[in-house]
Amino acid sequence: MSASPRTVASPGIDRAPVTVTSLLELKQLGRKMVMVTAYDYPSAVVAEQAGVEMVLVGDSAATTVLGLDSTVPATMEELLMLSKAVRRGLKATFMVSDLPFGSYEASDYDAVKSAQRFVKDAGAQAVKLEGGGVMVDRARAIVNAGIPVVGHLGLTPQTANALGGLRAQGKKAEQAAQMVLDALALQDAGCCAIVLEAIPAAVAEELMPLLEIPVIGIGAGASTDGQVLVWHDLLGLLQGHTAKFVKQYAHLQNDMVAAVRTYADEVRGGVFPAREHTYAIPPEELQRFQGSLAQIHGDEPGEVEGHPA
Repeated sequence: MSASPRTVASPGIDRAPVTVTSLLELKQLGRKMVMVTAYDYPSAVVAEQAGVEMVLVGDSAATTVLGLDSTVPATMEELLMLSKAVRRGLKATFMVSDLPFGSYEASDYDAVKSAQRFVKDAGAQAVKLEGGGVMVDRARAIVNAGIPVVGHLGLTPQTANALGGLRAQGKKAEQAAQMVLDALALQDAGCCAIVLEAIPAAVAEELMPLLEIPVIGIGAGASTDGQVLVWHDLLGLLQGHTAKFVKQYAHLQNDMVAAVRTYADEVRGGVFPAREHTYAIPPEELQRFQGSLAQIHGDEPGEVEGHPA
């Protein structure tokens, strides 16, 4: 059972490919930029057609796609597979892939080798890693290997256990000050952008004038250079608790459930498939086919179940 590949219409206006340089130019022009997560070919095509600047193949796939309880169990092979699928759906959009937990923290060597796999095998244009401190060294090593890096500060889901859970960060002065130092260190290490997640808007406002690279916020207020939302949150594809910073622009899960329920009702009621959903055969071909069946069963004209008429 299969579905034929679809030819997807291109966006109405052809865009030049988004690059690290063009993202920096958008920041300098004061133009907001948009990032969404994507985890497969169809979502990548939609993001491309919607004209967003960046797509993040996030390790949030662990919870949104793979049904896991956190991002920690996501593996390299899983995120590489998803990244490859997303790459096939993008043309102009800039693609960032998350480095999964355990793939970069131990050494600069591990960090570079993992980043290289996402660029070489999946076509990522940048990789994202979480945290400051020693992770600044990991970011620098990857940048020195010629691979753009996006940093991630504030709520870092991969290390949520160390943060006391999935909760906003930077509410204490010391914590906020350390975040500023980490952001500056990531910038100095050569990061091409930074994601700030779940921090007070006022802290982000104080940080923004200090950074020359694009800053993408998710729960960091409106002062950042752009915003990112998780695909399933944005479109209402999952039910249950959502973070305070989430705004749902659709409730597609309800629509999907209703559509599948209608389909099931029509199948059970004999409504689907109707004649317009079936294929025809010319009458003469049908007659020949029926004759072939008679021969296969050993039936001859005038005979019924092998006995003389």
